[in-house]
Amino acid sequence: MLKNLLVAILSFLFLMPVQAQVSSKENKPKLVVGIVVDQMRQEYFYKFQERYTEGGFKRLMNDGFMMTNGHYNYIPTYTGPGHASVYTGATPATHGIIANNWYVRSLGRSIYCAEDSTVTAVGGTAGNGKISPRNMYSTTITDELRFATNKRSKVVGIAIKDRGASLPAGHLGDAYWFDSKVGEFMTSSYYYEELPAWVKAFNAKKLAEKYLSGTWEPLFPIETYVQSIADDNDFEGPFIGKDNTAFPYDLKALMENNGEYGLISTTPFGNTLTLDMAYAAIEGEQLGKRGETDFLAVSFSSPDYIGHRFGPTAVELEDNYLRLDRELEAFFKYLDEEYGIGEYLVFLTADHAVADIVDYMKSEQVPAGNFNNRFILTQMRGFTSQKFGEGNWISSFSNEQVFINHELAKEKGVSVEVIQRALADFLLGFEGIKEVYTATDMRIHEYTQGKKSLLQMGYNHKASGDLLLILEPAWLSSSYKGTTHGTGYTYDTHVPIVFMGWNIKPGKSSRYATVTDIAPTLSIMLGTRLPNGATGQPIGEILD
Repeated sequence: MLKNLLVAILSFLFLMPVQAQVSSKENKPKLVVGIVVDQMRQEYFYKFQERYTEGGFKRLMNDGFMMTNGHYNYIPTYTGPGHASVYTGATPATHGIIANNWYVRSLGRSIYCAEDSTVTAVGGTAGNGKISPRNMYSTTITDELRFATNKRSKVVGIAIKDRGASLPAGHLGDAYWFDSKVGEFMTSSYYYEELPAWVKAFNAKKLAEKYLSGTWEPLFPIETYVQSIADDNDFEGPFIGKDNTAFPYDLKALMENNGEYGLISTTPFGNTLTLDMAYAAIEGEQLGKRGETDFLAVSFSSPDYIGHRFGPTAVELEDNYLRLDRELEAFFKYLDEEYGIGEYLVFLTADHAVADIVDYMKSEQVPAGNFNNRFILTQMRGFTSQKFGEGNWISSFSNEQVFINHELAKEKGVSVEVIQRALADFLLGFEGIKEVYTATDMRIHEYTQGKKSLLQMGYNHKASGDLLLILEPAWLSSSYKGTTHGTGYTYDTHVPIVFMGWNIKPGKSSRYATVTDIAPTLSIMLGTRLPNGATGQPIGEILD
């Protein structure tokens, strides 16, 4: 009898942790928070960490699981494709968002990635309201969560940029973005006929006006920003009305000539405003408090605006990340209190990274250059007219892609493929152009390595151009001060991929991973279908 009792006790003790583990796996997080930091390099986790708090970026590094070698696996690396790829688990070849803007032959003009002429503004101004996710051809993880719960789960996307809100929210969620004219968050008739009461109440606070009534000064003494170059320099782009790029910035004085309320986008207070709206959404929609897993997709757009104007070596950029770190710390503490530690799931990534400023690189004796699109377009038009006869043979040259006039080619009886090959050989003679591939190349070959593979993952048969260019490293298609992104080089592709919270064990891996792995990983964790166009793979280190 004693022996039987002992066996029973041991069996009970043996089963306890197993049952607890199974129970934990069967439960779902109360809330998933997807964070996209627009234009964040993986490097920023380390570059500024000495002055990060313990509860912001360091908490993600210490308590989360990070794929330290995370990349974009296609070209071009822009905001629209980036957000779509994170949430669909697919590349532009599948989801169709091939750039922020791209030329459409049938329309004879460029379209915007989130434009939708069939909808109207709800709140805000009319010109900023024709927005929806309809140009994205595959489902998102947020869509699949809604489907999995028969739409009982709520999804809310928030960003200053409309594409940063509407694409992550998917086809079935709600999205709110910032209107620079009136300084309020708005949506479109794709989502609602009228703004929800909580959004109206939030807008009534006039927070953008409040933040822009003050001054942007560095968080710490300016001489302590040792990770940045001199505050005032010739490489960065000053605001209109200010003849240098040195602190402080009188925001109220700068508003009139710098986009009115849109000025907040190029300050750290754009991040503050975005988080203010996130708090309001959590409370207004009671996210994660209704017995279903809800999803909050937050995109911080301001780091991109700041990065474009000032570059990755600027005091302004460093100050932005030190401030964002402290705001994330407060946000995570709020989530702890609202849901309980380990009861919510967070992931953080970026929609692309960024190149260094060309003139700064030159000043440091690093080969770099500005690529003059207008000059190249003129040269291509002259070459094709001389070789194939008079006419406008080039319909568009954008995103390092050339669109040949197919109607003219048909009229003249010239093969488009012949024009493609002739132009490709011609373009290779120009400084700054490293490689040129034709649409025919993209369609008949399968590339698995190198930049041509990244091009192919970004190539959409119906939407992409006839020629795809790859520039030399550190060459950019821009002539203004500041910098940009869009290439397949590591300075544009290497971004954070980190998960923290529900069922995440701390750790890191240097294995190559891609942003298209994020959505499949979430699908496995949440027990949903994979997004219907997903090509990424679940991250085993996080799941196993």
